[in-house]
Amino acid sequence: MSGNPIVQYVGFESKPFFREYTFQVRSTADGVREFTLTIPNAAFDSHRARFQDAPDICSLKLASELEASANHPLNDHFALTESELETYRSAHTHKSSKYPYAPKPDKTF
Repeated sequence: MSGNPIVQYVGFESKPFFREYTFQVRSTADGVREFTLTIPNAAFDSHRARFQDAPDICSLKLASELEASANHPLNDHFALTESELETYRSAHTHKSSKYPYAPKPDKTF
């Protein structure tokens, strides 16, 4: 998968203990490869991951694996770890202001 591969989210499948997310990675040199990434159901139940964020979490993990292996990862299946989920969550959590109803500062134009 030389050059810039095209990563396409295909979909997910619910399994008894995890959700499996499927991606296709296309390149002119290697054709199409399929990758699956899994997130444990317990992560969703305990609010460590949100269903709507899961494809983004998985695509970031896949991009990291592709980059680390020069677009030729040895594995085609990856399981997300607790630390990866926490890293995503902390990077994407919106920090609300201390006083949500405080007056907004005046903007002069």
